[in-house]
Order: sequence, then C-alpha cells, then structure tokens
Amino acid sequence: MRRLILLRHAKTETDAPSGKDHDRRLDERGRLDAAVIGGWLVRHHLLPDEVLVSTAARTRETWDIMSGTMPTSYEPQVEHQQDLYNASASELLQAIRSISAGINRLMLVAHNPGVHELALGLTCMGDSPDRRVLAGNMPTSAVAVIDFPIADWADAGFGGGKLQHFVTPKLLREAK
Repeated sequence: MRRLILLRHAKTETDAPSGKDHDRRLDERGRLDAAVIGGWLVRHHLLPDEVLVSTAARTRETWDIMSGTMPTSYEPQVEHQQDLYNASASELLQAIRSISAGINRLMLVAHNPGVHELALGLTCMGDSPDRRVLAGNMPTSAVAVIDFPIADWADAGFGGGKLQHFVTPKLLREAK
C-alpha cells in the first residue's frame, strides 16, 4: 500500500516584487492556512516519508510553515524539483513514479491546474462525498490523500487510487 498526499501551495500575494510568478510569496492568509493544514496532517498521523516540492517561492514557503507544525524529531526526505513548477498532471505522475519503492508515504507540493487534474485523474473511479467536493475545485492549501494498492510507486497510475481525505482550510473552519 502506498499513500500520496497532494498539496496545493497556500494563498499568495498577487505579484512578486521581482515581477516573476516563480517568486510570488505567501500572503498572511496563506501563512495561517499552511499552519492549519500542517496541524491537521499531524493530528491525523499523515506525515510523509518523502516530500517533493516545486522550487517556486510559494511552495517552498508552504512546506516550511507546515513542517514547522510537525514534531521536531520528524525528518522526512525533502527534494526541491524545478520540474514540478507548472507541471501537468502527467508530468507530476512521472515524478511520483520515480520514487523509491522504500517510500510508503509521499507528499507532493505543487501548483494548479496540474495538482487538481492529477487528483481527479488518480481517483476517477471514486464517488465519495470528498471526491464530489474535489471535483469542483482544489483551492489553495487543499490536501488530497490518496491510497494505492501497489507495492511500487512505478505502478501508480490514473484511475488506480482511492481518495481517503480531501481537506481545505475553509472546510476545517466550517466543521468547527
């Protein structure tokens, strides 16, 4: 069994001081939401063994804030990959398939539309309430937890995953 945790970066500023999309940072709400989602992952024992993070400022900052909510003894492998920036669903799936079979829980921190399309494609056979919410949108700071009945990440494919959780900061606030 393999578990994938897909995370769209948190909310960002409209424009970076440099004028480059790659350099956009989180805004105040994004920083708060990243911490909320990090806390949710900790409470639900959803800590990844390895984390693939796009090199964009907003994805790196999202992961840094989230990892700050996790136990100090927790040290996953973290890899920043340029190829994840604005990657398509197929390109993101290729990154997932390249992961070592020794990794059971993988997190991918990247961007829409690729992350949303990937989550939908991996779970296209499901019809849970979470899947119906996911079908509408994958907003900033959204997390999709997908399980695969496989022994090796190389066997991950579209339609092969089962959505276990779909959470957004808004859904967490509404549940209180």
